[in-house]
Amino acid sequence: MNSRLRHWKEAATVLLAVGTPGRLSRSPLGPFDYELLLLQRSSRSGFMPSAHVFPGGLVEAADFSADWLRLLPAAPRCGLGLVRPPPLGSTRSPLFATDRQQLGSPVPGEVAFRICAIRETFEEAGILLLVPGRGPAAGGGPAAPLPAERLPSSAELDEWRRRVQEDPVCFLQLCRHLGCVPNIWALQEWSNWLTPAGRAGGRRYDTAFYLCCLQQRPPHTSQDHREVTAFLWSSPAEAIERFKSQEIWIAPPQFYELCRLCNFSSLSQLHKFSSQRALEGCERWMPVILNAADGYIHLLPGDELYPENPDYTGEKKTVMSTDKKIEDLMKEDSVFHRIVIKNINSLAVHVNIQAKHKHLNPLMIKSDCLDCNSRL
Repeated sequence: MNSRLRHWKEAATVLLAVGTPGRLSRSPLGPFDYELLLLQRSSRSGFMPSAHVFPGGLVEAADFSADWLRLLPAAPRCGLGLVRPPPLGSTRSPLFATDRQQLGSPVPGEVAFRICAIRETFEEAGILLLVPGRGPAAGGGPAAPLPAERLPSSAELDEWRRRVQEDPVCFLQLCRHLGCVPNIWALQEWSNWLTPAGRAGGRRYDTAFYLCCLQQRPPHTSQDHREVTAFLWSSPAEAIERFKSQEIWIAPPQFYELCRLCNFSSLSQLHKFSSQRALEGCERWMPVILNAADGYIHLLPGDELYPENPDYTGEKKTVMSTDKKIEDLMKEDSVFHRIVIKNINSLAVHVNIQAKHKHLNPLMIKSDCLDCNSRL
């Protein structure tokens, strides 16, 4: 863990995409053959209460335990592919680039953050993303869930889940008990979001976003009645439809990623793209908030209004604001990488820059208009 951090905490989350063979979800954007897992946070949560989010949470010291190296392969980076150097004009995200050995951890950050995301998925949703033996999992397609015969009874699994929730060290003990390891190789580096400085509530997180594709139907899921009060399996387009109708609320980074996933209607296409692209890495994005007369804008790197030297720590108490309306700002500007927010249920992604790290830009979907014409 990075004990030197003062302004935010490190976290990891997973966009869990699961195939729906024989059933295509319908939406104005066409059929999708996979669904994503969204969990509804408790209304009592101090961070994004009642929001639908991807499973994940804070990294713990147990995720960096040297004991994991006795279970995982001894190959460099535990068998994970080597991320290529960032292209000219870009940087490797500090979350991944930080030398964890200098911080006293023998476990690489890319390994520990994946373990964190997998552990949190078990804690919050009861889903075990494990693989028998030492791994890595064989095969080039989407990952397979752990075979039913390798799983303990429901009662025993619930007891393990309770123990892991109380003490993250117990997740390693569970893996030993099952003769399995976290399937870190199924999680592909996707993006990295840092909570904006000055956000109401004060809590900030530097979060690694991973994508994981499972080839079979959605596994059994159950909420923990603590942090999570409900769950939803939905295609990216269906989730945006539910957001549009105010059935659910989604935070701007999750809305952006759902719009990006709308580029893929096929799980096999999504898996092929993500597994090839992941070796390019990603850069950290910290939205900078621009307050306008009738709403506000989350500016992202590459936007012409994004500050040259953004205040990552928030110590400068810098506030960007204008008396202009959002519509006027959109007419004046020409280089966009932004999320326009009229209110919490009205979001729109606008981007016309070239995506870095061989990524794809999101479809520019307005939350109040999801049809073919919404691809602005």
